[in-house]
Amino acid sequence: MGQHLGKSSIRLEKPVYITGSASVVGKKEGEGPLGLLFDMVGEDDLFGCETWEEAESSLQKDAVYLAMEKAGVKPMDVDFMFAGDLLGQSIATSFGISCYEIPLFGLYGACSTCGESLALGAMAIAGNFAQKVVCVTSSHFASAEKEFRFPLEYGNQRPLSASWTVTGSGAFVLGAEPDGKDNRRCCGSTEVSGEKTTPVSKGARARITGITVGKITDYGLKDSMNMGACMAPASASTLEQHFIDFASQPDDYDKIITGDLGSVGQRVLIDLMRERGYDISSRHMDCGMEIFDAESQDTHAGGSGCGCSAATLSAYILKQLEEGNWRKVLFMPTGALLSKTSFNEGKSVPGIAHALVLESCL
Repeated sequence: MGQHLGKSSIRLEKPVYITGSASVVGKKEGEGPLGLLFDMVGEDDLFGCETWEEAESSLQKDAVYLAMEKAGVKPMDVDFMFAGDLLGQSIATSFGISCYEIPLFGLYGACSTCGESLALGAMAIAGNFAQKVVCVTSSHFASAEKEFRFPLEYGNQRPLSASWTVTGSGAFVLGAEPDGKDNRRCCGSTEVSGEKTTPVSKGARARITGITVGKITDYGLKDSMNMGACMAPASASTLEQHFIDFASQPDDYDKIITGDLGSVGQRVLIDLMRERGYDISSRHMDCGMEIFDAESQDTHAGGSGCGCSAATLSAYILKQLEEGNWRKVLFMPTGALLSKTSFNEGKSVPGIAHALVLESCL
C-alpha cells in the first residue's frame, strides 16, 4: 500500500517496478541526439499506414508489443492497461491497442499522460488491485497539427516559441516484483508478424517510490504557439507541492525532469521556482530539449506531445537509472489542457503536471 503525504502526494511503502519498456519514434526523432537509443525508428512517418492517425495507432501497438516482449509477459499476463493520446476520443489508443484485448482505462492528460498513466498504474499495483499493468501513450506531429492547429498542406509559419510535436510512443510494463514474475502465471514464447521469440525478463529497469498528483493551474495565457509558457506554472505548482509533501529539496535528486516545456518553458519554470525559494537550475532537464538537436534540427523551442516524455523516459532516462549513472530522479511530464473548441472560443490554456520519484534498482 502507500502512505498519503501532505496535500497531493503518495509514498509507496513497497516500490512498484518498471520491468520493461519500449520506445518507437519517427524519422526526425531518430535523427536526433537520442536516435540510437530508441527501440524502433520509422523509415517514414506514415509507418506503412494510409493516414497519420493510423500511423499513431501503429506506434502504440508496436511499443506495447516490444515492452511486453522485453518484460517477458504476454497480453494474458496483464491485468489492466492505462493509455491515452492527444486526439479526439483518444482514437490513436482505441484503434491501436484493441488487438491486445486487455482491460483498459482510457486517459487524457494531454502531454502529462505518461505521468498520469504511470501514477495510476503504480497505485493499482500498490493497492493490490493488480500484479501487472501496461502504461502507454503516443503523439504524432502530423495528427496533432491537424487536430490542434493547421493541416500540413496549409504550410503555416511557426513562431520561435512553438514546439514540435514528437512522433513517438513509449510503453511501460509495471509489476509488483522486480523480476516481472508473479505467482499466477508463467511466460512462454510469443509470435507477431510470423517472427517467434522467447521473451526473457532481465529484472526491473527502475522502481517507482513516490507520486505527486498535479492540479489544474491557469495563469490566463492564451497563446497555443507557446505551450512551454502555458505549462510552466503547472510544473512549478506540482514541484513546489512535491518538495513540501516529501520534505525534500532539489539536491535530493540527480535530475528534475519535465516533459515538454522546451527552452521557453524551462526559463519560466526556473524563474517561478526561484520566486518560491528553490533553485533547480543545476538539476533541471527537459525531455523536449533532449530529444531534438537545437542547432541542426529546426524545432524552435524543442519537442512536445505525449510521446516526447514517454519515449525519452524509456530510451534515455531509464537507461541512466539502470546503469547507476543516476540514483534518483523526479520525472514530471506536463500537459496543456486545451482543445480546438476552447481555443476558438477564446479560452485560456490551463496546464497540469504529475510527478513520479524514480529510483535505480542497483
